[in-house]
Amino acid sequence: MTDSAKVLAEELHFPPGTDSFNFRDWFPGLSDTALANVFTTITFAVWLTVAILIVFFLWAYRKPQIVPTKRQWLAESAYGFVRDTVSVEVLGKKEGVRFAPYLTCLFLFVVLMNFWAIVPFVQISPNSHIAFPATLGILSWVIYNYVGIRKHGFLGYLKMTCVPPGAPVFIYPLLIPIEFLQNLILRPVTLALRLFANMFAGHLILLVFILGGFTLLQSDNLFIQGVSVVSWAFGIAMTFFELIVILLQAYVFTLLTTLYIQGSLADEH
Repeated sequence: MTDSAKVLAEELHFPPGTDSFNFRDWFPGLSDTALANVFTTITFAVWLTVAILIVFFLWAYRKPQIVPTKRQWLAESAYGFVRDTVSVEVLGKKEGVRFAPYLTCLFLFVVLMNFWAIVPFVQISPNSHIAFPATLGILSWVIYNYVGIRKHGFLGYLKMTCVPPGAPVFIYPLLIPIEFLQNLILRPVTLALRLFANMFAGHLILLVFILGGFTLLQSDNLFIQGVSVVSWAFGIAMTFFELIVILLQAYVFTLLTTLYIQGSLADEH
């Protein structure tokens, strides 16, 4: 590799590492202050996501009509998709309609947060930072535990969650800690890690192909320079694949949250 290629590789942070997920780039002179962590590409994406959702629904339902306008139809279609295919399907009509607004907001929020991964000049999802999926996982944990305790009472909910029905009493000392750990501790962890790992890996893969193409282009070997086009082609292909992952992970996160709520609301065995 020539000296110019080495310089370019260093500037592009190739091969990419954990530094590729840090974006303290809005106020470089404030790198040692709190503002460096407040005004970043990541926080900008999060706040803009929230603003887009609020403005969209306010705009769509500004003047609701019986025969929906195009903007009203768009909002109702998003709500209807989550309500009919996830909420009502899992929770039943009564509880499904009750939780549909929250689940719709959750689905759309995760979709938009993930979508930043393929938006030019941003090209990273805030969900590739564990703090954001962890916050969503904890929020889901609070909700499904709250509705379960509210319906069954604290002790009744613990019994329903941690004591497997039909199991022999002598095996309770083994099963109860496992059920407690699985149902009350690990669920938000697995929710967060699944979303985080997919978005983290997707960003890293796109960086490898796109930045790798620039690095290959700086080679003195004509053949290696030609390979850079292949690297960029794979980068484009992986971007379309990432779009599928974006939608799928939002759906899975919403579906699992709904299943946890359904388990909390289920009648005692």
